[in-house]
Amino acid sequence: MTITNQLADNSPDHEDQSLALRARSGDHQALEDLVQRHQTWIYNIAIRMLHHPQDAEDATQEILIKVLTRLSSFEGRSSFRTWLYRIVVNHVLNMKRGQVEVQHASIDFASYGAALDDTPDLELADLKATSAETDLLVTEEMLSCTLGMLLCLDREQRLTFILGAIFEVGDTVAAEVLEITPDNFRQRLARARRDLRNFMNDKCGLVNQANPCRCAKKTRGFIEAGYVDPENLLFVRERIGEVREAAPKVNEALSTLDEKCAEIFRGHPFYKAPDLAPMLRRLVARTHITT
Repeated sequence: MTITNQLADNSPDHEDQSLALRARSGDHQALEDLVQRHQTWIYNIAIRMLHHPQDAEDATQEILIKVLTRLSSFEGRSSFRTWLYRIVVNHVLNMKRGQVEVQHASIDFASYGAALDDTPDLELADLKATSAETDLLVTEEMLSCTLGMLLCLDREQRLTFILGAIFEVGDTVAAEVLEITPDNFRQRLARARRDLRNFMNDKCGLVNQANPCRCAKKTRGFIEAGYVDPENLLFVRERIGEVREAAPKVNEALSTLDEKCAEIFRGHPFYKAPDLAPMLRRLVARTHITT
């Protein structure tokens, strides 16, 4: 599945509006249909904010519960998407720290760069893995490492970069969701792009071929440090086919450093969300959601 953003889509969300109003009136099937339409996008925002799939699943569940309990306040006078994604934005900016954030509470670009420098360059031959298995491990390392770079941004910058650079939401829509002015959003996005650009251009071999850091060289080091577990791959598994082949060659195809950096993250998988409709179904059975 490619990254094509609902938020960036300016078409009328008549189906969302209809489903929301029916769900608000007690139509449980309409509620499940709403969840199916939006849970994947919520999950993909959450995983880029939190790094760990389990934390992202927990956050997605918490967000959907908020949507359920607040649905009676949606009157259909404005876009359902905007209403929903305001809930998403407020939640991910204020949620408790995920396990990776807790483990690396003081992470910043300087310390992350130092950690990469300290990770030895090792050959993969000693892993005694097949070529396909090695490719999976290298891709897992690449995804884990670049998601770690996102954690070096504070939450506000991180969310701005996710919306504006990765999911390519326009400044008008993003500003409305974030409840700031378009000019403020552009300024935030420029700062986030600058900070990632400066780091990746200085460190990342995917962006700048002059840099010695290579995913294949760092994979064994990531495994030995516990950042990649060959027995429990977090980011690839069956999703390996969704990673764009162009990601490692991005510097050959793109003209600006900002776009080189953003394309690395747009090349990440668009993860399939866990189906949270059964959880909501059980909750609905105990909760009154109509006005």
